[in-house]
Amino acid sequence: MEIRNIAIIAHVDHGKTALTDAILKQTGFEEEGVSMDSNALEKERGITIYSKNASIVYKDTKINLVDTPGHADFGSEVERILRSIDSVLLVVDAQEGPMPQTRFVLKKSLEIGHKPIVVLNKIDKKAADPKKAHDEIFELFFDLGATEEQLNFTTIYAIAKSGIAVKNLADIKDLSKPTGDIKPLLDTILEKVPPAKNDVSLPLKAQPFNLAYDNFLGRMAIARIYDGTLKYGQKVFVKKTDGTVEEGKITKIFTFEGISRKDTEEAGAGDIVMIAGLPNIYIGDTITDDKETASLPAIKVDEPTIALNFLVNNSPFGGREGKFVTGRQIRERLEKELEVNVGLKVDLEGDEMKVYGRGELHIAILLENMRREGFEMQVSQPQVIIKDIEGVKSEPFEEITIDVPSEMQGVVIEKLGQRGAVMVNTKSHNNHLRLIFEGPTRGLLGYRNQFVIDTKGEGIFGSRVIGFRPYAGEIQKKPTGSMVSMVSGKVLAFSLDNLQTRGTLYIGPTTEVYEGMVIGNTSKGDELSVNPTKGKQLTNMRASGSDDKIYLAPPVPISIESGLEIMAEDEYLEITPKSVRLRKKFLTELERVKAGKK
Repeated sequence: MEIRNIAIIAHVDHGKTALTDAILKQTGFEEEGVSMDSNALEKERGITIYSKNASIVYKDTKINLVDTPGHADFGSEVERILRSIDSVLLVVDAQEGPMPQTRFVLKKSLEIGHKPIVVLNKIDKKAADPKKAHDEIFELFFDLGATEEQLNFTTIYAIAKSGIAVKNLADIKDLSKPTGDIKPLLDTILEKVPPAKNDVSLPLKAQPFNLAYDNFLGRMAIARIYDGTLKYGQKVFVKKTDGTVEEGKITKIFTFEGISRKDTEEAGAGDIVMIAGLPNIYIGDTITDDKETASLPAIKVDEPTIALNFLVNNSPFGGREGKFVTGRQIRERLEKELEVNVGLKVDLEGDEMKVYGRGELHIAILLENMRREGFEMQVSQPQVIIKDIEGVKSEPFEEITIDVPSEMQGVVIEKLGQRGAVMVNTKSHNNHLRLIFEGPTRGLLGYRNQFVIDTKGEGIFGSRVIGFRPYAGEIQKKPTGSMVSMVSGKVLAFSLDNLQTRGTLYIGPTTEVYEGMVIGNTSKGDELSVNPTKGKQLTNMRASGSDDKIYLAPPVPISIESGLEIMAEDEYLEITPKSVRLRKKFLTELERVKAGKK
């Protein structure tokens, strides 16, 4: 049976997973309600966090599909996968056109030499303009230095959520009631994607591009077999990227069928498999049955851009809600995460564990997963990684692409300008503007929340890391200060009524607080010590106006992501299975004054 290996790549929310689900449904491999986004967090947020493998059989051809994440923080996943497949489906929203991550994933694909098939998705959107989007994609291919052959790409038009794909727009007569199926896309894959090389007579050569973990089988590798045959029980040599060679034995081989894995005795060249039995296997290693076989080119993983400290939760409420609260338990959990999360680096020495990640979302997802498992911890403010490159102090920079209604451009340009970003391009389209900036990652930490408020939720924000550049100097960031509780106890509505005029509150009445906990922000930017437990003075005197009803604005509760964005340098974010709180590192005002003098 011939094999085709393809990856589905796109910017976040352009419809990769919906397209994969539609292909699985069409070929009878998907039960109703089962999706490629199987993780609970992925379902809630509607984004792909971990790349997934699926496999279908269409017209006697096996098609291995890899669904990749679209968010820039998980870019290290995409890059490895592109090395292990033969072609890509580039999915682009027909209304939004190419976005930052589209550029990132396409650039990587073209560099490797893939010839993408473009899928213009969501053509049923009211403001969709497939012709304009097609022209923008062609421009993007050209800008990225595509070859003559790559520029001659095939375009398919799709409504992934309805499971419809066509080769010509004219084939869909009525966009409000489209009919059809996904077969034109599958036929194009068979026609345009080269069959995987399947020479089983050569010595074995396989390379892992992803890792998985199983409580019974330990670390497992998801690998592409390039040559030869892989057999159950086979003795193999693992050629590490540092030149060392380890021996091992294959104890399990799984191939993919739909989204489930199927146990098999052997697999041949061209296929993608999951293997167990090699506890020290890592991405980019070469698996072979002959010591003399040359290694495959190593796979480089993108380096982290931000760092923060993980600590034991020592707040007055520490240990109330969590099941795992000790430093040893947190350290073991981080070691386990390193087994599969290759974009992450952890320095486990000392009481504070320093964790390096690809961005705020990358870290927030890890914290959310740990919290759901019953962990309790504190983290410090994320800081960008500063490097010395040839004697020059350098920091990570990002390209920021923003789509906003024209009347909101002023506030966005002003705020990003204060944060060190420089506008490099602007385009207008239907009363909307697309603004492209380049600026330091340091300036973007904490901006996304502000952006949603400034654009009243109508703006689209996307960014991608473009490498390290010379340090950008001082940046104006946080316009608000912290409102800090100076007492412990239960919060009363009476005191909140007075405090809500000073800024935004993070808590509501009857919430329990402790001294040093941040309960809100101040709009003036000063730090304010307050007493949120203060009740009304009760006397025998009655006066008009003193018994008025209290009207409280709803509090804005802190989530892990918003907490990582709004926290100051002298604060910790306290994360437990039930609560997310912001607190000062030094709880009493006296300690804070002493620390400030130092």
